[in-house]
Amino acid sequence: MGEEITYSRFVKADYQQFEKHLKQETEILGELFDSHALSSGALAAGYELEAWLIDDKASPCPHNDTFLEKANDPLISPELAKFNIELNVVPQGFNATLLSSFEQQLKQLWDKCQHTADEIGCHMMGVGILPTLKDSDLSLENISSMNRYRALNEQVLRQRKGKGIQLNINGAEHLEVEHHDVMLEAASTSLQIHLQVPQDQAVRDYNASIILSAPLVAVGANAPFMFNKDLWYETRIPVFEQSVAVGGIGGAASGPVHRVGFGGNYARESLFECFVENVDHFPILLPVSYDAEPEQLHYLRLHNGTIWRWNRPLIGFDEDGTPHLRIEQRVTSSAPSIVDNIANIAFYYGLVQFYASCAEPPEELLDFADAKDNFYRTAQLGLNHRLLWIDGNRYTVKQLVLDELLEQSAAGLHQLGVSANESDRYLGIIESRISSEQTGTQWQRKFTELHGRDMQLLTFNYYRNQQKNKPVHEWDFETSS
Repeated sequence: MGEEITYSRFVKADYQQFEKHLKQETEILGELFDSHALSSGALAAGYELEAWLIDDKASPCPHNDTFLEKANDPLISPELAKFNIELNVVPQGFNATLLSSFEQQLKQLWDKCQHTADEIGCHMMGVGILPTLKDSDLSLENISSMNRYRALNEQVLRQRKGKGIQLNINGAEHLEVEHHDVMLEAASTSLQIHLQVPQDQAVRDYNASIILSAPLVAVGANAPFMFNKDLWYETRIPVFEQSVAVGGIGGAASGPVHRVGFGGNYARESLFECFVENVDHFPILLPVSYDAEPEQLHYLRLHNGTIWRWNRPLIGFDEDGTPHLRIEQRVTSSAPSIVDNIANIAFYYGLVQFYASCAEPPEELLDFADAKDNFYRTAQLGLNHRLLWIDGNRYTVKQLVLDELLEQSAAGLHQLGVSANESDRYLGIIESRISSEQTGTQWQRKFTELHGRDMQLLTFNYYRNQQKNKPVHEWDFETSS
């Protein structure tokens, strides 16, 4: 979905042509899997970080077109709404100083974005859901000026036969609204962590990523509020799932396979199973035409980009043209600080490596249905939810993180060649965050308990703390506006 398209209106022949190419490219990909022709190179790391542009009143600032023109940086791209942008990093292999290198690169890019935002009368802020966001902000007037987003909106509504999109979230409080466009999706911004994996290791890494989604969503939570309602511990999860509520073939929106969701099962033999599911279960949303060789897999990759599994397999290409596999872990919010983002990345990479290399695959010990239930219940309830773990016992997420996962992540980072100093620094941030019970979500909730449900005051002071680049467990609750 990251690339621009040249037009946004389609006819029946476009769908037929796209389907023909999609099936052809899926067969090609199947042959690549069968012949083990996908990259067997070393693991590589990367991420995408979504952020908000806000004005002096802490409201969304819908000027990403001007921002992007001024920034003029290939590592910065637009998102669905004019008040969102995405920051990217150049992927790199694992090494002793990977994490500090990521932090330095993100700091430099973040500072550039802050300076550019200042030049156009905005500010940049990272948070899962902007507390001051209003329903009226999520209108087509604020959709980014790109064909792909307008086409996505038109095609989602076509698939839904014009039926409105219902947002109905039961949490600490209840929220129910209806939209007639996809702009609800723009309410949630995330840290998307990428892991490039060799083909023979991909199933284990993918399944481990699925199992770890539950603790990750709690550790990185930063989105309790939407439209002045306190909802889930990580409200991004139901918001995103309901904002693109287009189901499978035949309009099976209420069936077991959703366009945005946890997926239908672990991978069994290979990640090719996900791409077969893409063809078998999901209607084509954007039937564009490419003038390219089928081996470039443009149709397959675009179709996959319109299916948002919380753990999504991706196909890319090495510099020498060899196709490769990546896993995109999507459950974590855009964090309160730069260093919190890197800590979340460190925690994930270490855990995936540890669980993917266990002698007994954890997916054989924890049913997929339980991994899925762990994820949604943890997203709703947070650190004190008692989830079922692979040893058959139940633990609160806090207990599991402090007693097991931090040590396991450190072991995984060691296996990956990350230095002990870096591992200790970033995992120490996770330990302090969880032991103090001050995630981004908990900081926001506590601030409103102390100062009332004033979303503008909350956002002003969130932004003030974010500018210090201290991890969220060190944030204060003083007020200034």
